Amino acid sequence: MIRILVVEDQALVRGAISSLLSLEPGFEVVGEVKNGEKAIEFIQQKAVDFVLSDIEMPCMSGLELAEHIIGQGLDIQIVIMTTFSKAGYIRRAINLGVKAFILKESPTDYLVDAIKKVQAGQRVIAPELALMALDDRDPLTEKERKAIKLAGDGLKTADIAKKLFLSEGTVRNYLSEAISKLNAVNRIDAARIAKQKGWI
Repeated sequence: MIRILVVEDQALVRGAISSLLSLEPGFEVVGEVKNGEKAIEFIQQKAVDFVLSDIEMPCMSGLELAEHIIGQGLDIQIVIMTTFSKAGYIRRAINLGVKAFILKESPTDYLVDAIKKVQAGQRVIAPELALMALDDRDPLTEKERKAIKLAGDGLKTADIAKKLFLSEGTVRNYLSEAISKLNAVNRIDAARIAKQKGWI
């Protein structure tokens, strides 16, 4: 039995996906949560084999959740599903080690088949999505990405420095580098460009 946790901020979509997967022999939906933070709480308490997660969610995105699961070395497979076919998202998911990236408009059979393929050790990313990811390179470093994301959330330099355990001078350097690399007007503009590309 494959134990699946569905992570999706829209209740109707979450419920529909869970219901469809529950009908599949060999699948058991063990939980449904609305964001990455709730998913982490859930997997600390219950056994999960697969996390099926949206990307754009409040509190913690699907990519941040994937980063946590992989970083902790947990024996959980991650399937990302989204309506946003942004190249940056796909590239980041692949780099993290996510095994499947699926568009929400895919048929149920495709999703079921993807889970089974990942269970068998394969990777499932639609060819057109993989090509899109290869065509669009993210110029930001991990530190620059984190700094610009927090700046885009409205945090001041001092607050970003505290969150990232860095000096304010270092944060200013990261923000300046990110603004320069993205040909942005300021940090907010840089965050907007990076978000549009799917890099943060």
